[in-house]
Amino acid sequence: MQTSSDRHEYPAHWEADVVLRDGGTARIRPITADDAERLVSFYEQVSDESKYYRFFAPYPRLSAKDVHRFTHHDFVDRVGLAATVGDDFIGTVRYDRIGAGGRPATGAEADEAEVAFLVQDAHQGRGVASALLEHIAAVARERGIRRFAAEVLPANTKMIKVFTDAGYTQKRSFEDGVVRLEFDLEPTDRSLAVQYAREQRAEARSVQRLLAPGAVAVIGTGRAPGGVGRSILGNIRDGGFTGRLYAVNGALPEGQKELDGVPAFRSVRDIDGPVDLAVVAVPAERVPEVVAECGEHDVQGLVVVSAGYAESGPGGRERQRALVRQARRHGMRIIGPNSFGVINTSPEVRLNASLAPDMPRAGRIGLFAQSGAIGVALLSRLHRRGGGVTGVTGLSTFVSSGNRADVSGNDVLQYWYEDADTDVALMYLESIGNPRKFTRLARRTAAAKPLVVVQGARHGAGPRGHAVRATQLPHATVSALLRQAGVIRVDTITELVDAGLLLARQPLPAGPRVAILGNSESLGLLTYDACLAEGLRPHPPQDLTTAASAADFHAALSRALADDSSDAVVVTAIPSVGEGSVGDAALAEALRSAAAEQPTKPVLVVHVELGGLAEALSAATSTAPQPGAASGPVPTGGGTPTGERAEPRTGAAQSAEADGGGAPAPAPPPEGAHPIPAYPAAERAVRALAQAVAYGQWRRDAVDPGKVPEYEDIDERGAAALIDRLLARGQGLTLTTEATCELLDAYGVHVHRALPAPTPDAAAEAARTLGYPVALKATAPHLRHRADLGGVRLDLADEEQLRRAYAELTELFGSPQELRPVVQRMAPRGVDTVVRAVIDPAAGAVLSFGLAGAASQLLGDMAHRLIPVTDRDATSLVRSIRTAPLLFGWRGSAPVDTPALEELMLRVSRLVHDHPEVVAVTLEPVVVAPHGVSVLGASVRLAPPPARDDHGPRTLPAY
Repeated sequence: MQTSSDRHEYPAHWEADVVLRDGGTARIRPITADDAERLVSFYEQVSDESKYYRFFAPYPRLSAKDVHRFTHHDFVDRVGLAATVGDDFIGTVRYDRIGAGGRPATGAEADEAEVAFLVQDAHQGRGVASALLEHIAAVARERGIRRFAAEVLPANTKMIKVFTDAGYTQKRSFEDGVVRLEFDLEPTDRSLAVQYAREQRAEARSVQRLLAPGAVAVIGTGRAPGGVGRSILGNIRDGGFTGRLYAVNGALPEGQKELDGVPAFRSVRDIDGPVDLAVVAVPAERVPEVVAECGEHDVQGLVVVSAGYAESGPGGRERQRALVRQARRHGMRIIGPNSFGVINTSPEVRLNASLAPDMPRAGRIGLFAQSGAIGVALLSRLHRRGGGVTGVTGLSTFVSSGNRADVSGNDVLQYWYEDADTDVALMYLESIGNPRKFTRLARRTAAAKPLVVVQGARHGAGPRGHAVRATQLPHATVSALLRQAGVIRVDTITELVDAGLLLARQPLPAGPRVAILGNSESLGLLTYDACLAEGLRPHPPQDLTTAASAADFHAALSRALADDSSDAVVVTAIPSVGEGSVGDAALAEALRSAAAEQPTKPVLVVHVELGGLAEALSAATSTAPQPGAASGPVPTGGGTPTGERAEPRTGAAQSAEADGGGAPAPAPPPEGAHPIPAYPAAERAVRALAQAVAYGQWRRDAVDPGKVPEYEDIDERGAAALIDRLLARGQGLTLTTEATCELLDAYGVHVHRALPAPTPDAAAEAARTLGYPVALKATAPHLRHRADLGGVRLDLADEEQLRRAYAELTELFGSPQELRPVVQRMAPRGVDTVVRAVIDPAAGAVLSFGLAGAASQLLGDMAHRLIPVTDRDATSLVRSIRTAPLLFGWRGSAPVDTPALEELMLRVSRLVHDHPEVVAVTLEPVVVAPHGVSVLGASVRLAPPPARDDHGPRTLPAY
């Protein structure tokens, strides 16, 4: 590494793995003195043209002086970074701090640096320079550099584009035949948008390479039938994979060229031609050898189904880390280990590289599962048809992440966001490795298509195979933050399927008003009660009686859909007997045709023990190939905004549970049929509908999310200077009362002074200073904010009352040294609330609000929003707690000043967002009066900010 003369230690936290534009990976790290030979080898592979663009003159080779200069850095004023694949450099970037006149400079007074890039020609166009720019800019900001300057030849249009497309505020000039670019390194909304867009394209492409390979090798295909590898090989072959398929087994006899009708080889290196995806099914101890062979053959990605990794204990965890490091050195991404596999039903791919024996029916639902067992259960429910109440159909892609060592739910969300074949995303998660990033991606995805999530391991540690940062937030808080991001969070996999079924084929409801009709009064009343319990607004059920015909159902549904006072319709049906009773197929057709006439509102069916109807509904929606049907893509459909109905892929209706066996392939559905989801219980149908209603409202609100207000009286620079002075005293500290008030004052949050009162005379003096009436409070930890214990005396109008109260407190609770009494001027009467902000190590910055006392402490009645909070977020935050009516004039009380409360929360949000060193703020109590708010208590904790966060340069999780 560096020599002893270097000014700073090697900055290991600058090392990062990144995904490039084409989906491959590279490692970015600081260049050191040990890299001299690598730098020379790299430079020799760069074209003469690229060298000319870098040095503005022919420069065929680097001198010894050049090599020393480009490999010896102090990591402050001179920094070099390299992008590497394996041991080889594929790109470099460096900056040199400069002062006036562009001369080399040192020290924080010089805040500008000159930056230059060089990318190997074979790797140009992969986004290497863009990734290096993000990382070198982050390093520069960390070292106090605020501006980059770069000189580029006009003909070097690619490099000019790298700078101009980055989104930073910049200035361009032209002098002496050279383009000079200067740009500030402070992130802007545009630079962050560019960074996130590049991240999305790169990570989506990396998943696409795994799900749509042109050639697949299954490594570990046993010679005897059975076994994991042999099974997966057969599933890929029988699923109709459209690419090239190879079997690999190192123990194959010499001369054997085929296995189960598939070309067979003893090593992936023996395959004549590229391999895009390798499915690894060998024992864990043999995996490193296999990964090395795949790297040598330029395999693009791996699905590792082998077990024996982090789920097996500390030794397995280290084996898993080594696996990821080895794969990334070769530019490969991994799904797994301990994965169930992947599926892509697209007619252009038809890949079933999983342990599922049957290829699921093609459809519009994407499925991600961290658990193999849960993945099996969900695939079964999504696949099986007929025989009573049947399962959801229509899968686009399936990913089982296993231990989630590399590819995670975040990566798959990036892929689904732009995948035209996926309209609804379903996810089973047992851990969220980067909640901050997940909520950002979920918000963007949910604005385009529904995202339904069920969380396992909610009340305990996650699976041993998942290496994640622990969150300090309760599960209820994390769930609230996910809902804020537009995620439809459900509790069970049954609800996951129920919601996915509705959202995949029905328009979003415009509101909570529900029409109910059917041939059972009792079932209608159950549905009515379920709607009320879920917060919907049902109309009284319309009973068509058990004698209702298919025509009666058609007419009633048509009227309900045409009624402007309803936003959705729930149809209830029970079996009917006797002459003239409605047939199942006729009823299904009647409902389908009525819904097709009014396609702007969702329709759901609740049925009880109607095997025939379920078969009819299922038959109308099967995506199984029909005898004699032409092959080719199926028309697209999916969840759509209010007022739109997507064209269906199939049939009249779908059912929500998979407890029946397979059924013969049903007849093709009528042309233009619209699928209607069917449920075996009113509660399940209504719960799915309520989730769709809430999601529809979120979609409408997301069009105008509000804004983060600017307040002219905020002193951001003054607060930053104060924070720097305070942190200079230690790594992390809770501020004194004086420092807390000073910092909050800079953001317009004024705390009522509380003067210490160690004696009765000191209390009297404090009261004279503040002015009567006053309050006397004990601030000992066991009495603080516990007015119910009697540690507070209010409305003390004069010195006599004050001294009497002081004597009472000391007599009841102990000496003044134990009580720590303070005197504070009385605030206007109102409602006591609490406002908190905390930076969670996993979830990021969170603002919380509730009523002070038992409501928040005992009942947990708190609402939460991600920081930065917008004005609309603050308004909804105040109204989200169950005890909110107390703020708005409950039972004749005076409404309080909620706009002032919202402004206070917005100011706290700004403080935490502007200064990541502020890791915790508590304002308690905050008394909200009919006019104004009074902050009576406050505490602030500071800590050094993290070196990198979600707003920093793109990185993969470290291993």
